Amino acid sequence: MLNTGFHYTIVGAGCAGLQLAMALAEKTQATNKKIALIDKRRPSKNDKTWSFWEAGAGKWDSILSSSYSYAFFKAPNTELKLKLNPYTYKSLKAADFYTYSFEKLKAYAHVIFIEEEVVRIQENRKEAIVTTALGSYRCSHVFDSRIPAAFYNQNRYLKIQQHFKGIRVKTKNPVFNTQAFTMMDYRFSYPDSTSFMYVLPYSPNEALIEFTFFSPFTVKESVYDQYNKNYLKNYLNTTDFEILETETGNIPMSNYPFHKHHTNRITKIGTGGGWVKPSSGYSFKNTEKKVKQIIKNIEEDRLTSYGLYSKKYNFYDTIFLKVLQDNNHLGPWLFTKFYSKNSVPTMFRFLDEESRFKEEFKIMRSLFSWAFIKAFFQTRF
Repeated sequence: MLNTGFHYTIVGAGCAGLQLAMALAEKTQATNKKIALIDKRRPSKNDKTWSFWEAGAGKWDSILSSSYSYAFFKAPNTELKLKLNPYTYKSLKAADFYTYSFEKLKAYAHVIFIEEEVVRIQENRKEAIVTTALGSYRCSHVFDSRIPAAFYNQNRYLKIQQHFKGIRVKTKNPVFNTQAFTMMDYRFSYPDSTSFMYVLPYSPNEALIEFTFFSPFTVKESVYDQYNKNYLKNYLNTTDFEILETETGNIPMSNYPFHKHHTNRITKIGTGGGWVKPSSGYSFKNTEKKVKQIIKNIEEDRLTSYGLYSKKYNFYDTIFLKVLQDNNHLGPWLFTKFYSKNSVPTMFRFLDEESRFKEEFKIMRSLFSWAFIKAFFQTRF
């Protein structure tokens, strides 16, 4: 079957695909340009938790599972309680995002969800053709969230993995401090690695507890389980708890040039487009910003990929990744300096790629070390 009726095709109904689908649906509502959203299955499971920071009210506030005005950062000999003002740290559950997104898309008759697996995308001067196991779909432009195969088949670029296992637990006794979430707790760390506890309290008796690595290697699942349970037992002094849900993941943090896979008729998006911030692993808010840029590009009749890549911040990210690649045990020291020597607005603007040079210089100076200098010159030259 060959369908020729679409103007845009979005491959992948995850975070990036759904955010883009909603934005494009609203943008094209009056133009009758049909949009296809293709994935091998409709997502619905609560398989992850997305978190982000922003100043003031935001478009996702109605589906948040939690929000925080303070954050803890903890490491051996360091304990910080960070006031996030003017920012708020917000979290939402994947299942709520999926439900919200598909309900929004139901209002647009020109958006069609196709439950098929994409096997190939081709293009020529006039069109792009998306081929699935059941048929082919012609369109003017494709937004493709799949990670390029070339990413896995190369060793030239840095590849740190953000891998984790989280458990949403309910305890018999109230043990969680709901005044703040824990960004990183390096008192619980796997030997010679950048690994930490991440905690989102929902109530005094319920929280998401997640043991996370930023490392070039992976570990057995039993390691995550051990550290999650040790945190409950040795820090929160509780062994009486129920595991309500689990979530696992492995997210690439890389300086790989995903942007070089853009073409005139294919724009890479999401993880496959390099939308995961390499130095932090955050993607949800970054995706919202990239989607806005794509819509602006369409409005101004520019290439849809224009402005999606920053050479300057890729350079900063590469230095950071190089340190973690060569000296993964220095991660706790690196993040302790980052959080203790800089203000919250400066750090968040830097991670949001909205900082000024003066702020960037201050951050670089706070991370001054031989490992950082070495990474700088290896990256620069």
